[in-house]
Amino acid sequence: MHIEEMYRAFGISSGVAELGREAEAALRERFDSIDRMAEYNQLKVLKALKDNRVSEADFVRTTGYGYDDGGRDNLERVYASVFKGADALVRAQLISGTHAISTALFANLRPGDELLSPCGKPYDTLDSIIGLNDAAGSLKEYGITYRQVDLKEDYSFDYEGIRAALNDRTRLVEIQRSRGYDLRPTFSVDKIGELIAFIRSVRPDVKVMVDNCYGEFVEDREPLEVGADIIVGSLIKNPGGGLAPIGGYIAGDAKMVEKCAYRLTAPGLGKEIGANLGVNKDLFQGLFLAPQVVAGAEKGAIFAAYLFEKQGFAVSPKYQEERHDIIQAVTFGKPEGLRAFCEGIQSAAPVDAFVKPVPSDMPGYDSQVIMAAGNFISGASIELSADGPMREPYTVYFQGGLTWYHARIGILTALQKVIDSGI
Repeated sequence: MHIEEMYRAFGISSGVAELGREAEAALRERFDSIDRMAEYNQLKVLKALKDNRVSEADFVRTTGYGYDDGGRDNLERVYASVFKGADALVRAQLISGTHAISTALFANLRPGDELLSPCGKPYDTLDSIIGLNDAAGSLKEYGITYRQVDLKEDYSFDYEGIRAALNDRTRLVEIQRSRGYDLRPTFSVDKIGELIAFIRSVRPDVKVMVDNCYGEFVEDREPLEVGADIIVGSLIKNPGGGLAPIGGYIAGDAKMVEKCAYRLTAPGLGKEIGANLGVNKDLFQGLFLAPQVVAGAEKGAIFAAYLFEKQGFAVSPKYQEERHDIIQAVTFGKPEGLRAFCEGIQSAAPVDAFVKPVPSDMPGYDSQVIMAAGNFISGASIELSADGPMREPYTVYFQGGLTWYHARIGILTALQKVIDSGI
């Protein structure tokens, strides 16, 4: 069967397939640049694996307390090497990026301290952790206050506002690298470095944490290399390479990471316990594959930006703009567009392609959310997925794709669904 016939059998018209070919040709130079970045980051990861003498013995399954888990300990040394930290905590027991962030905040803040966000309100799931709602067990309940400085209208940092907000109680500054459910741009590592340098000039003693989710391996540097004290992320996003079945990481300053380990397990136990339960090989191999997987996801995001911008929809970032994470936002202005896009992504999934996504209430979100995620690993946003809150301006946030070809097919299917919806 000819490939064009295969696309038609998949529900993609000849016209939409042709739009895809035009987009790919227009983006060839951009894709070549992404491949070069992936090659650099592959070398970086491979060197860390080699320098830390990773062996088959590191894949041995441990259970129970996990004492003397050499593979787990070596995985953490590899992560520290890759991200240029003094230490790292990489555990299946960190069940999500939100859990990793929560662990780091509770570990490094004490009653009377204040947490500062210099880039506006963070991702919705942090509301309950900070205490912006009535959730039990928040930082607010422990007497830890929160302050934020919103970005300026042009999405630049309000440096004077940040200067005024840094006070004697400020102990930790949390920078969210990616956009979350927001149309503000993702911050480059250089921009994060400039912000950290400014914070240090005002308060050298304040610690800085970066939520690194969705940004790993998109650039040739990570936030620890520009002054961040710790970074946190999820293994079912970029660094897990699509193989990690669960987990999160915290890397950076050794004392701060140690506090995180005590918070995750118990004081006095820390990193000494925590069985790997047989996932070590997947975590090692996922990290090894991550640079190439991230490159495919990034190509998919740019491909989507090009196609939907050419169809007249607002996209962020635009296809020709520099990119600092794998997330692509497309704004439809109508709920039908958001639904159609998610239906297209779901119908091109390798798992649950027959399912029709519908909006529903989600823990941690203040409005209903529609999600398309037919993934091998539940909730893995390095796999092809899309989601968005059912509220104006009805923006979908698209990310992932374990292979470039799957990302391409999924995006063309989504475009076909949006065109067929008539919006």
